[in-house]
Formats: sequence, structure tokens, C-alpha cells
Amino acid sequence: MKILVGLSGGVDSSVAALLLKEQGHEVIGATMSIWRERSDLDLSVMKQKSTCTHGACYGPDEKEDIESARKIAEQIGIPYHVFECADKYEQIVLDNFKEEYLSGRTPNPCIRCNALVKFGVLPFLAKQSGLEFDKFATGHYARIEEREGRFILKRAKNPKKDQSYFLYKLKQEQLSNIYLPLGEYTKEEIREIARKGGLDVSEKPDSQDFYEGDYNELLGIKAKNGNIVDLDGKILGEHEGIWNYTIGQRKGIGISAPEPLYVLELRKDTNEVVVGYKDKTFKKSLNAIDLNWISIEKLTEPMKVTAKIRSTQQPTEATIIPIDDDTVKVEFDEYQKSIAIGQSVVFYNGDDVVGGGIIDSVE
Repeated sequence: MKILVGLSGGVDSSVAALLLKEQGHEVIGATMSIWRERSDLDLSVMKQKSTCTHGACYGPDEKEDIESARKIAEQIGIPYHVFECADKYEQIVLDNFKEEYLSGRTPNPCIRCNALVKFGVLPFLAKQSGLEFDKFATGHYARIEEREGRFILKRAKNPKKDQSYFLYKLKQEQLSNIYLPLGEYTKEEIREIARKGGLDVSEKPDSQDFYEGDYNELLGIKAKNGNIVDLDGKILGEHEGIWNYTIGQRKGIGISAPEPLYVLELRKDTNEVVVGYKDKTFKKSLNAIDLNWISIEKLTEPMKVTAKIRSTQQPTEATIIPIDDDTVKVEFDEYQKSIAIGQSVVFYNGDDVVGGGIIDSVE
């Protein structure tokens, strides 16, 4: 079988390509180039913040990562291609990132990038260029299983490294054409395979974020002063832009109080940052929109699931209730801390990903 592997220059995608080659597949390596030189970003600060060559998915170190991926392809003995995706990445990921942050929401650009760019634009451009392949593979830690004509996304065998949360927006057509060869492995096992295979990236650290610099650089806007208020509307201080804060943030608020203050809400209409004590950060329900279903075709009645409101969280018991075709209410069995509007909530049934959506409101 001919398989196109998305190579990032890191250990995971490199081992994915190596494993598929050792299994006898005809493997082709491909990297999406999403960075273009920008005069508006402080690259010196980014370099200081970076702790490794590939500190983030989007950044000026991309050329080094491409060369690393090219070298890996040579070591494995597979052809390698680079596809220019910067325009699409800016339109699909960065424009949405800016719009969401300026609206007082907290987006997850990696989820959007996976569904629309990495598993969308990249294989499309590869096909358009004349490359022939049967499947597209990456180094994500998750599994795919076909069941009764439906393709099910599943959690990785090792829950500590599971990345299914970041892939919940993949459609059935995409899942039917994807290989995820690392789903059965631990990170330690992958590094050992890389060492035995003589791959130079065996000890390369993982990327930590989608961007190394200050998010304000990507937003590219001037300060917009407003008030920091409590739940009663009392003015406690000032801020320079609601986009500088995230729900649940405790440090950097700059207001003294008998107890630590947390960011509770970001109000775009009044340009206010609402803060309060820890007990006010807990909520028990939310509404989610922009839904994508994987293990089911559609939610028609309440369903018990486990759910995650952030990638690092362990799934927790909840009930999802259909409101309309693109909205569900999620009622948790236990209170959840700092639910952020704009982030994703992902639903599970055991290891199966049921689906997920974007958090639109919190109750």
C-alpha cells in the first residue's frame, strides 16, 4: 500500500514513517510549510523562549524542522516533499485565532489545524501535485477502528499520551483514509524504536505549543483599555485588552485581594475582565455548538458519556442533551473548574470518541 506520512521533523512522525516502511508499505514523506517571514514578530524573543529546535508548530524554526524531516526521509529511504500551505494556514487557523481571541473566547488552533490543514489541505495538495497514495498517516497517538461501516476514532492505548482530543473534528471520509500507527505505543517505546533505527530525532523534545512568541504579536492590534470588575460590577483595576486573559487565570491579574483572584469571564461588549474567588470558578453545565459526531451519526436523545473540556483532563462523567441540530447541553456529574468558552469539549464512550464541539456558553 502507498502511504503518505506527514513528517514534522519530530520523533513521533519519524517513527510512524519507519514503522510503516518496515511493515512493507511504500512510504512517501511530506511536510506542510506554514511559516512565512514576518516583520511584525519579535523573533529574538521567540528564540529566547524556545527550549528546543522544534519549540512550536508555527515559528521561524520551520526551516530547521524541514531539514530534519528531509534527513529522516533519507535515513529511512523514502521520497520527501514539502508543500506550501502558508496562505491556507493563515486563512484557516490564524484568522480564526485572532477573531476568537478578540471576541473574548479561547480557541484551540491545533484542533482546527488538524481537521482542516494537516488532514485536509496537506493531502489535498499532495494529490493535486500528482502524488499517488492510498492512505495518509501521522504520528498522533490515537487509534481508528472500522465498525459496521463506520470509522471510529479511539483513545490511544496509553492514556497519558492520548491525542484523540485534538482529532475529534475529523470527518468520516478523513478517518477512512487515515493510518495512525502509534496508537498502540507509549512515548518511551517510540523513542526506543527511534534509537534502534538510528534516527537522529530519538531524543528530540516535543513541541509545547502552536506558537512560541507572545500571542499579542499574532493578534497585531493596539491596547484597548478597560475595567477589571468583580461579579457585582465593582471596578477593581484596569486592563489593556481582554485578549490578554484566559478563563481560570490566576497569575498576572495585578490586583491585591484577601484571597487569590481568578478570571471568570471576558466581556467583549463592555470590554470588561470579570474576576472572583476560586469558588466562583466551578460550573456544572455548558452548551456546545459546531458539533462533529464520530461514533454516532446524530444525537437524538440524552446520552451518558465521559467528557473532557481540556486536553490534559481525564474524562469525567456527564450527560449530553440535544438542543437542536448543532447544539447540545452538557451536564457534568461533578463541578468543573474554569470552563473556557471557545475551547472544545470532547465526548467519549469508553475509548471511543463519540464526538465533540466548541464551548459556546457556561451555566
